[in-house]
Amino acid sequence: MTPRLGAGFAAAYGREPEGVWYAPGRVNLIGEHTDYNGGLVLPFALPLGVSVAAARRDDGVLEVRSHQARAGVTAPIDGGTVVSEGWPAERAWAAYPVGVARVLREHGVGGASLLIDSDLPQGAGLSSSAALECATALALCELYGIRIDRPELARLAQRAENEQVGMPCGLMDQSASLLCKAGHALMLDCRSGLSGQVPFDPAASGLALLVVDTRASHALTGGEYGTRRAECEAAAAALGVEALRDVRDLAGALGTLRDPVLRRRVQHVVTENHRVEAAVGLLRAGAVAELGAMLNASHLSLRDQFEVSWPEADAAVDAALRAGARGGRMVGGGFGGSMIVLVPAEKADRVRDAITAAYARRGWTAPEFLDAVPSGSAARITAS
Repeated sequence: MTPRLGAGFAAAYGREPEGVWYAPGRVNLIGEHTDYNGGLVLPFALPLGVSVAAARRDDGVLEVRSHQARAGVTAPIDGGTVVSEGWPAERAWAAYPVGVARVLREHGVGGASLLIDSDLPQGAGLSSSAALECATALALCELYGIRIDRPELARLAQRAENEQVGMPCGLMDQSASLLCKAGHALMLDCRSGLSGQVPFDPAASGLALLVVDTRASHALTGGEYGTRRAECEAAAAALGVEALRDVRDLAGALGTLRDPVLRRRVQHVVTENHRVEAAVGLLRAGAVAELGAMLNASHLSLRDQFEVSWPEADAAVDAALRAGARGGRMVGGGFGGSMIVLVPAEKADRVRDAITAAYARRGWTAPEFLDAVPSGSAARITAS
């Protein structure tokens, strides 16, 4: 990507970039819809991501162009919020870098010209938006000599997405992109921000972790994600706790709530936090294969209790298990995107074929597959 970015930047702006920065996408091994409930997550970084070539400018403007978009966007960094300005759909992708610049302006960031390139599939639930935010944040901070530690930078990128884009996401995606380490998953407490590296090397245990892009695209700025968050907040208020992370007596909580929808939401969040803790224990014990049961339980809970799965993900999980996978589940916010499958390495081709055949029988677009190798975090990749 770097030669293409360098040449593209010179063609677009008539000068060389001052550097190129990269941030990876992520897969959440387990811990879905727990982040904004103050809970636990266990993501790892992918070997795919977003790169940003950048150079300063002195007019207080952020000009953003992308190899994946037809037209660029120019916006002042001292504006209001992107969501309140009502940007049209064709400019929506640029809300993320512009939002980051506007938040970082408080820390001394000025204008910049950016050119973006990505090899992450958009709409696949692999956090391309957070990767874009984090690559932009690193670029702007280094261009202007601003030092912000990475946990705090993750919170600022999250704030940009919450306030500027209008997406009520939690902290996981930005933290994964900025903090993950190759060969590890990131155990993150989304309330305290504390994190730790947990060894995760499926290949060393004779396993493969496949990401399956179901080709059912999602857009989390739509209403369903926000509805789930509002339901969790309503349940926490009814139970008299700050967040569902604080529910200790699940049976008592379920008996207190009269609304069956809120009961289902609470059951998922509380049990999913337990599954994260169990998964960390399995990884630390080297029992990677036993993660399959955790993945299966998570998927059933997301499907039946949190109600965010979709037909292509359910069919992929079913086909994978029938073909010999240890376990699988949907990942991301839901309503489209990707799922993961933990499979003995020698059965990986069989599982791919089984999922592809299941899609073909239903007349669906063929899925795409990625070998998910736990990779490193965001970094500057070239000086010029």
